[in-house]
Amino acid sequence: METKLKIAASILNYDFYNLSSQIKQVEAAGIDLLHLDIMDGNFVPNISIGPGVVSSLRKKTGLFFDVHLMVQKPESLIEKFVESGADLITVHAEATCHLDRLLSIIKESKIKAGVALNPSTPVCVIENVLHLLDLVLIMTVNPGFGGQKFIYPMLRKINNAKNMIDNYIRREKTRKPIEIQVDGGIGEKTAPEAFKAGANILVMGTAISKSNDPEAFIKKIRENISKAKTV
Repeated sequence: METKLKIAASILNYDFYNLSSQIKQVEAAGIDLLHLDIMDGNFVPNISIGPGVVSSLRKKTGLFFDVHLMVQKPESLIEKFVESGADLITVHAEATCHLDRLLSIIKESKIKAGVALNPSTPVCVIENVLHLLDLVLIMTVNPGFGGQKFIYPMLRKINNAKNMIDNYIRREKTRKPIEIQVDGGIGEKTAPEAFKAGANILVMGTAISKSNDPEAFIKKIRENISKAKTV
């Protein structure tokens, strides 16, 4: 099942003093989602934002809020981020012993659910929770820091995830798409490669924030991928 290309802007490296204006800028530039990295200083080394900031941002924009929980014990935070305005919550498979239960809690909250996989985590861990998923996030860097280089062996992993999802959709005869997101080192060169491998949601932080013209940059990414599809 073919799914639409989407660009997600990560705010991880943004200037939090001017966060609202920067989000308005990328919204005007044509992004599809706002990717909100939530880090606790335990599951990953850094600490970022919490539900209070997400709730404040929710009042400033109508963008789709893609909340990525890079935290230990994510079970304790689901309700807070649902209340803060998350449209989708992605949890790490490595952060919970009860992935099926955790995803069920998210789905019962009437929002979308995703699972993130660190580079060393095999795709097979999501095989038995596909019925609960709206999204699989393949980390193409080790999480916790912005501006890292893309890990190229992840292209095969993206393709493995795509094949698993396609087989599941055919077997179950379902029309519900399960999107594949990639996060880490996505830019002009790697965006078309990740898309060709099977990803349709591209998270970009540093590449957008360091661009002199975010709108032109995002347009170029879309054009490059469109050209790659026709080759």
